[in-house]
Amino acid sequence: MQAVVHLPPPQIVPMYPRQSINGRGNTNTTAIPTPPVGIRKRKRARQFTVNYSEVQEVDSDGRLRDVIVIEDTPPPPTASPATTRSNVYSASYQPPALSAPIRTRARAAAEAQATNGSIMAPALKKRKRDPADDAVSAATKRVLPTTQQSLKAWPSGSGAIDDKGQCDDKEGHYIIVPDDIIHKRYRTVRLLGQGTFGKVIEAIDTHDGKRVAIKIIRAIQKYRDASKIEVRVLQKLKERDPNNLNKCIHLLQWFDHRNHICIVSELFGMCIYDFLKENEFAPFPRQHIQSFAKQLLGSVAFLHDLHLIHTDLKPENILLVKNDYRTVPVHVPGKRNAPPRQKRILNSTDIRLIDFGSATFEEEYHSTVVSTRHYRAPEIILGLGWSYPCDAFSLGCILVEFYTGVALFQTHDNLEHLAMMEQVMGKMPDRFARAGARSKPEFFKDGAKLDWPKAKASRQSKKDVRACRSLQEIITPTDTLNKHFLDLVRKLLTFDPAQRITVREALNHPYFSVPIVNEL
Repeated sequence: MQAVVHLPPPQIVPMYPRQSINGRGNTNTTAIPTPPVGIRKRKRARQFTVNYSEVQEVDSDGRLRDVIVIEDTPPPPTASPATTRSNVYSASYQPPALSAPIRTRARAAAEAQATNGSIMAPALKKRKRDPADDAVSAATKRVLPTTQQSLKAWPSGSGAIDDKGQCDDKEGHYIIVPDDIIHKRYRTVRLLGQGTFGKVIEAIDTHDGKRVAIKIIRAIQKYRDASKIEVRVLQKLKERDPNNLNKCIHLLQWFDHRNHICIVSELFGMCIYDFLKENEFAPFPRQHIQSFAKQLLGSVAFLHDLHLIHTDLKPENILLVKNDYRTVPVHVPGKRNAPPRQKRILNSTDIRLIDFGSATFEEEYHSTVVSTRHYRAPEIILGLGWSYPCDAFSLGCILVEFYTGVALFQTHDNLEHLAMMEQVMGKMPDRFARAGARSKPEFFKDGAKLDWPKAKASRQSKKDVRACRSLQEIITPTDTLNKHFLDLVRKLLTFDPAQRITVREALNHPYFSVPIVNEL
């Protein structure tokens, strides 16, 4: 673990107009084995280990703060729309089956790892957060005051107790057993997932028989403190939207159980990333993309109205309310005599936005690096400060992923990431490039020109950047709907955050007034 002190970066992001807001057991059962920390979803084909560390940053008041850091990881192998070319598969773009090796996030990380010099990459791990340059190689989850590292679990009473009288494992995770009674109310059913900050389980509320999801935070003080900030955000969201018209996850209850903060919420279906993965990364129909886009923009606009920035928008943090789907046969492109494969079509596109553990109030401390690598805005990479527009950029990346089935930017290196952005989005505007050159001169040359490729960049890295396709090549403007969709995505994926469309403005884009017939 390495401690690094960062000076506050210069700010170029203009403040949005803000308005004031009101402040405000069964002990004999066999324990379920605790999976490795790296398991993000129980349905992943591969499992990776998540490493986390701590760094220190100086806030605007000159105080030194501990920062919890999660290192970035690649997801299961997929193709990238920026490096794949084929004819249209359906109404949306479908990646073809290629005979040549497919550019994947895992491969990008491995190539960067093998490159000598300044271009470095993390070892292959669970996709969670990504290393930035040099010393600070991560996205910050939450800034916390320096406190003790762990709390001993209580050895008595109801709960999952191991043979040593502990209800926690050695890393502070709560040991899950079937039919354990939590808080004298919730009966555990199964483990849904586990991450660095804790576990999520399915449970039954014995008061009304309803199934709920419970996020059980590790019994380590810094994670407990971070979870209380998330609880504060969730309480604000529910207070301002009691009927949940804005489709953000609602807090049902929170409590402290055996030194573990527990956050109870409604139980929904799988995340959109998992649905894509189980559907062989087939793109969503265009009518579904339009529905997702309107819901997501509405949810994020609601957050911004409350002066909140989500900072970690990605398909993993978007849940389907219901998993129900039907299957239809579709032709496999590039294979003349291949039998049609079955594509899943959702019966409902209703979604919920989740994971507010990284959400930050605009007027509060902003850590230097936020967002998962593949959805990270350029101003964050360049250390120019960030605000509401970083959420808009992440949404642009997500919408392209819905259209193609795979992530837009697949890289683990900052300079390569910026070079790919220029290939996809066009050259950086001069004003933004000059600000970036002042903040990160190692990325630029000749004043304000991106210094790509570096002399030590690998041949594969240069090839991958050259192969990136422009947005117009990815979203071909073949009809009115695609023309409007391309225009919306371009405005969301604008380099300069001062020129980027706001999510509230995006809701009024003509794209949402175009009727769409049902497509596959």
